[in-house]
Amino acid sequence: MVKARKYVVNKHFQGIPKREDFDIVEYDLPNIKNGEILVKVEWVSVDPYMRAYNPRHKPPYDQFGYQVAVVEDSKDPRYPVGTRVVSHTGWCDYSIIDTNATGAMGQVYKLPNLKGLSASYGVGSVGMPGATAYFGFLEICKPKAGETVVVTGAAGAVGSLVGQIAKIKGCRVVGFAGDDAKVEWLKEIGFDAAINYKTADIAAALKEAAPKGVDCYFDNVGGELSSTILYQMNDFGRVSVCGSISSYNDIGLPQATIVQPALVFKQLKIEGFLVVRWVNRFPEAFAELIKWIHSGQLKPREHVTEGFENIYDAFIGMLNGENVGKAVVKL
Repeated sequence: MVKARKYVVNKHFQGIPKREDFDIVEYDLPNIKNGEILVKVEWVSVDPYMRAYNPRHKPPYDQFGYQVAVVEDSKDPRYPVGTRVVSHTGWCDYSIIDTNATGAMGQVYKLPNLKGLSASYGVGSVGMPGATAYFGFLEICKPKAGETVVVTGAAGAVGSLVGQIAKIKGCRVVGFAGDDAKVEWLKEIGFDAAINYKTADIAAALKEAAPKGVDCYFDNVGGELSSTILYQMNDFGRVSVCGSISSYNDIGLPQATIVQPALVFKQLKIEGFLVVRWVNRFPEAFAELIKWIHSGQLKPREHVTEGFENIYDAFIGMLNGENVGKAVVKL
């Protein structure tokens, strides 16, 4: 019998999640049944949506999230012992997975053939964040070569990939990030311009970086920053709304300049999305992302925390913007 540990959320978050909002529960796993696999977790993902989705769940609940794990026992011939799998099983060190179950974030699947890349990419650039950048940008913004693209949260897991994909597609790319070190890194990976939104005059800096206006905007943060960007978009611009991390820890309704005049007079298209819309096409995205990484066109970066007991710290650090690239935890 295997002893397992997991994080259980015991209350709805009020503002920034607190350590006492989580319990670490130790329990014995039963023997597996037909159609099940026992897995040992190797990599755990921490992502902004985990904060955003908290009010949608009734505590207590197991903290959800993506993980890469290796099969230690199997009663499904499709997943022999030693197979690495990706699932949305959450913050735990061992778990039993029903291989036929389909949840809101998809079904368990084999880790793609990463051709020598770290298995951690399975919860990052070749996982849900990679698919989010790929489909959320290409399917909604439909960029054309020569257009100007703006990305907020540009040094994060998704934003940094969106900017690089935009460059692959021949676009001029402007990124917003929260400190000077991140700004310099964005320039290193090919962004044409990068702006520290905390210190810059945002409207003036964007006008300088994108003098011909903005054609596509990939929005990770919302708030006043997004309102400012929308007013500098070109006619018939396209906006892909991935998230609003600037407001996730707010208790009240956040305030920002109204955007309806920009939407109407510039005839903008603005669309929010959940990446599970394209879950059946994930292999398509993964194949392209792996190809781009190996060719050097896409340079993923990871912010690695080690230890099961440090998952909470990695989560809070990510929400506070301490990570550059994808925040992952190695167990």
